[in-house]
Amino acid sequence: MVAALVDPGEATRLRREVRALVLPRQRRIHFTKEQPERKRLILSRLAAMGARAQVFQRETKNQVHGRDTCLSAIVARAAQHVQAKIVIERDASAEKADRQTLFREASRHGLRDALSYSFEAPHQEPPLWIADAIAWSYTKGGDLERPSEPIIAGITNLTP
Repeated sequence: MVAALVDPGEATRLRREVRALVLPRQRRIHFTKEQPERKRLILSRLAAMGARAQVFQRETKNQVHGRDTCLSAIVARAAQHVQAKIVIERDASAEKADRQTLFREASRHGLRDALSYSFEAPHQEPPLWIADAIAWSYTKGGDLERPSEPIIAGITNLTP
């Protein structure tokens, strides 16, 4: 799982600049649908605009437990900041479990009043496209690994 890291004071600018990367007749950037040259261009532009992302990974065959562990780590990272908002790409099959995890972890970290979270359709929240680009590039590796490196703030390897 990848989280785009967005400073609240930079959110409006970043949304505008990322949205400007969308081509005519596109609703959003989705890396699985982009051509290799376009992927490199997008990564280059994201790096130039100062986009940052954190990779959270857990080796497991159980995707539900892996997602829970990664979301828990994302909340723990958010607990280090005064203002924190977590935006998750809407996935109806995972939303109920995600809400339970977020509520549990916000409570555990004393963030019930300080942390907000929402579930958005991918085309509604451009920073989700940053996370998508890094997740795709990081898992595929190869010639997109190097252009994604300036965007990756860190990699958190999680254990059960």
